[in-house]
Amino acid sequence: MFKKIFIILIAIFVFSQYFGESRAASSDSGNSDNYMNLYDDAKKFVLRAKKLEEKNKIDRATKLYVKALEKLQQAYKTDRNNPDILNYLGFALRKTGKLKEAEKYYLEGLKIKPDHNGINEYLGELYVKTGRMELAKERLEILKNCNCEEYGELKEVIEKN
Repeated sequence: MFKKIFIILIAIFVFSQYFGESRAASSDSGNSDNYMNLYDDAKKFVLRAKKLEEKNKIDRATKLYVKALEKLQQAYKTDRNNPDILNYLGFALRKTGKLKEAEKYYLEGLKIKPDHNGINEYLGELYVKTGRMELAKERLEILKNCNCEEYGELKEVIEKN
């Protein structure tokens, strides 16, 4: 009996040591690439959520947008001047209904990179959603010569409204 308890305790100790070290290594906040890993993970959540939205699985999509938002907020703490992080932060916030916050991040991203196609498209979509069509058309005008899908997508959203 004592032998069995001793073996179980040793197994628990070894198990906790193994998983404790791997968790500590993976949460190394000093790693300069860590925020980009967070961004990449968030981007994957957003892309999966978009596919779920297309299938009209809105609740599941929203949960993924919330997960993306958590990762993006962590990445943003490390790099506040990355327009791609700001774009996805705005996008995830918009998709979770936090329109004022989303607009704040979009505008912050445009201060860094005024011709960012994604930010201009998504900010335009936010303007359409909030009934500010003139501002949406301004975003479309900025995208006019980009020869990009963002122009067509924003144009379609504006024409539907």
